[in-house]
Amino acid sequence: MRARAPASSANLGPGFDCLAIALGLAVEVEIEPAARLTIHAEGEGAELPRDASHLAARVAASIIGHDRLEISVRSSIPVGRGLGSSAALAAAAAAAAGSPDPLGVAAAFDGHAENAAASVLGGLVAAALVDGRPVTCRLALDPALAFVVVIPDRVLETEKARAVLPAAVPFGDAVANLGRLALLVGGLADATQLVAAAGEDRLHQAARAALFPEAPELLARLRASGAATACWSGAGTGLLAICTSRAGAARVRDAGEAALAGVGLAGRVVVLDPDLAGLRVEGR
Repeated sequence: MRARAPASSANLGPGFDCLAIALGLAVEVEIEPAARLTIHAEGEGAELPRDASHLAARVAASIIGHDRLEISVRSSIPVGRGLGSSAALAAAAAAAAGSPDPLGVAAAFDGHAENAAASVLGGLVAAALVDGRPVTCRLALDPALAFVVVIPDRVLETEKARAVLPAAVPFGDAVANLGRLALLVGGLADATQLVAAAGEDRLHQAARAALFPEAPELLARLRASGAATACWSGAGTGLLAICTSRAGAARVRDAGEAALAGVGLAGRVVVLDPDLAGLRVEGR
């Protein structure tokens, strides 16, 4: 069985752990019975250990009950850049292993629901764990929008990014995020309503900037070049600029490349469309 799941960008600024969008990069997983565990990997993440510790192997074994499997993984989703590589891989592996609930499996392995929900459902989603189960809602997304992703050649592990977050936040910061989240959801549904403040955040981005000190300057340059708003992509180090046209996205991409060079970072900048299809399965 073969399954494909798209990348995702979570949080989108103020939507911490509850908002994500599927983007046009993907991982494909194919699983067949075998005498022993064999893992083939191509593309992003191919350098990871190809043994029972591999996420695809752990997910498949949890569903099938053993790891006597041949698993092939092909991915264009950078690892450790806040693009939901683990959630997409878990969802694709769960589906390829025959799970009737790839979203539930992926959310359980990932520890939160929004990346997995975007990879399974596609498009823009709101998601939360309710009584330990993912509850999701597909949200309206203006087709005029285009997304620019800055992908530095620097990895930031999600566990480290979460470790620096405060245990509590001031009441005023929580209120500010809720207001900006409402503006963001409205602006993503209607690009003419999208304002720069919609991507602002007071819960996680400032705390994580110590791990990626170039991020504030890069975000400022993306906004100055014409992005409607810009934010961290998930836990980073990827950054996301939201643009109201493809032509504008091309200009922001060029500015992003110059900004990376300006702060002395290697990397790449890509324009991506949303993936509206989500998880696709073949062979059932």
